[in-house]
Amino acid sequence: MLDPQGPVGMSERLILFDALAIMLVIAVPTIAATFAFAWWFRASNPRAQYRPDWAFSGTLELIVWAIPALVVTFLGGIAWFGAHALDPYKPLPSPRKPVEVEVVSLDWKWLFIYPQAGIATVNHLVIPVGRPVHFRLTSSGVMNSFFVPQLGGQIYTMAGMTSQLSLQADHEGEYRGLSAQFSGQGFADMHFTVRALPADGYAHWLATAKSSATTLDRAAYITLATPSLHAPPATYGAVAAHLFQGIVAEKFPVPAMIGGQGGLDIGPRTGKQQ
Repeated sequence: MLDPQGPVGMSERLILFDALAIMLVIAVPTIAATFAFAWWFRASNPRAQYRPDWAFSGTLELIVWAIPALVVTFLGGIAWFGAHALDPYKPLPSPRKPVEVEVVSLDWKWLFIYPQAGIATVNHLVIPVGRPVHFRLTSSGVMNSFFVPQLGGQIYTMAGMTSQLSLQADHEGEYRGLSAQFSGQGFADMHFTVRALPADGYAHWLATAKSSATTLDRAAYITLATPSLHAPPATYGAVAAHLFQGIVAEKFPVPAMIGGQGGLDIGPRTGKQQ
């Protein structure tokens, strides 16, 4: 988070540093004053005044209450304006059309569908450098949390509804993606790699992915959604139409764990889509 590689991550780091600076304005003087008072009012200091009958000072009361009030005001302002500026549903300003990616958190793996290209990947995400990426996210069952620390943003995925997030990578490289919400036995290994490629490299990757002979249809998705550990990265060269919408609408059987192994078709559930 302290080494951001995109505009959202940069803004979040700025908010973090601003909040830290404001709090240190209080913390550092308070710590210094604690040592200063202890030193000044030591028993061997004859210049320190002992006033056992002192009871009230309006000036002191003003200082004691005004400083915390100012801190809360500044912190609240930073949080308020920062939260609205970084609203995950708010598109990133860019002259370039964003890449659309549909994300499904499974047990215990991540599925990424590229509706514009008609391909899908498991546990690895490839995006172009300098171009916004608009994510629509949902879950096949248990609530999860999508998080790429260096690109910024963290948002939950929940079954029967969708959330949105916009991110952008400004530099070529590989970034770590993970689940930030405990979701059971395979949670520790529920991570993925984000590769940010230049425009020509991204176009080449798309062409290579489309050449894959595997198709993510209904049967393949039900197999993929079965809870499993240490799922290797995979690529699907074709995706069934409206697959993501069907997942959100919970039209597919949901496999459940039995004793930590295997799966059980418990049938479709009902839920409300947002």
